[in-house]
Amino acid sequence: MTHSIPTVLDADLCAGCGGCAAVAPDAVTMGLSDKGYARPEFSKSLRPSQKQSLKKICPSVRQSCDPDGRTINPVWGPFVTCETGFSTDETLRKKAASGGALSGFAISLLESQEVDGVIHIKADPSNPLANVTSVSTNAEEVLAAAGSRYAPSSPLDILNTLKGDGRRYAFIGKPCDVSALRSLRKLDSDVADMVPVLISFFCAGVPSLHSSQDILEKLDVLPDRVLRFQHRGEGWPGLATAVLDNGKQHTMSYSQSWGNILSKTVQQRCKLCADGSGVFADVVFADAWETDAQGYPSFDDRPGQSLILCRTDLGRRLVDAAVAAGHLSAAPYEVNELTRIQPGQTRRRRVLAARLAALRVLGRPVPQYRGMGVWTMARQASFTEILRNFGGMLRRALRPSVKEEGGQC
Repeated sequence: MTHSIPTVLDADLCAGCGGCAAVAPDAVTMGLSDKGYARPEFSKSLRPSQKQSLKKICPSVRQSCDPDGRTINPVWGPFVTCETGFSTDETLRKKAASGGALSGFAISLLESQEVDGVIHIKADPSNPLANVTSVSTNAEEVLAAAGSRYAPSSPLDILNTLKGDGRRYAFIGKPCDVSALRSLRKLDSDVADMVPVLISFFCAGVPSLHSSQDILEKLDVLPDRVLRFQHRGEGWPGLATAVLDNGKQHTMSYSQSWGNILSKTVQQRCKLCADGSGVFADVVFADAWETDAQGYPSFDDRPGQSLILCRTDLGRRLVDAAVAAGHLSAAPYEVNELTRIQPGQTRRRRVLAARLAALRVLGRPVPQYRGMGVWTMARQASFTEILRNFGGMLRRALRPSVKEEGGQC
């Protein structure tokens, strides 16, 4: 039996996608929790119909992936084609996080009039560390928002405000965001017509906003002096960069910012994720890392290179059109090579079953996954990996914690 939204919140399983605000805009807004994560805030009780809809779309209640006649890779899920590529616009390729293919693709959709706008996130003008949901309608706006944003975001929160305007949108979001939106499209034909294209990227989890503040502290920068902040960009992988009000820049390497700070504060739901690679999207983009002599991804700066994974025929058609129009350069890539250049995603998939089992032993709720390859991947894990992750999740679950304040639904 599926659990409810209050259970999701009480169990610290919320992904912060903004689906609650999309389904119940009269009762829910998205805010920032004490721990620095995006969470719903309830101004009044949800109606029964809203509760039922949320149980069907919430990625922390259930996710179910159907093959629909596509090739299924046990690690990477359903796909149609796999390529690597980059934006042919050199400025965009350098500014964006991983070759600019995602942003180049978005520009192609706009300029071909496939869509009228692109729903995505950008830096919050009132807080350069934070994110805000935005709509871009031209190449300049897409370029201004390019670059990875390793901070909480709730891109579904804007959907209700766009309904009825007669425009068609592409949506760019985290895998959990796209999962919720694909489910919402099945419930709401207006949303299905409004958002025909779903785009995602490989995701390693959502850090607390507080960890971006920790980066500033390590850089010896006062937050009120920061005019602009980027987690990545201006190269590949690029630097975390704070631009101050006096024009000076303070930077930190990707391995330091993500590896030593941001990744340490990834929210609980992300540690139980079965979909870091966007299996519900039409097209997914990621870093196509080069590898060092030991076969591990190298983060030495070089021209950006993107993975382009088309998961539906629609995605393939649109990527092919972007290449034909000169927005993207792309070449075939062997999907099984992804295990080598994305070891973190592979490792997390192997140990997920052990983490879920630990919570089930304690009687804790967990997301229900169907068709996500959880047990297939578990058979690839070593006994040591299983034991370490089972025990680690048990210890974290039993550790006393301060419950965050929040509204009631």
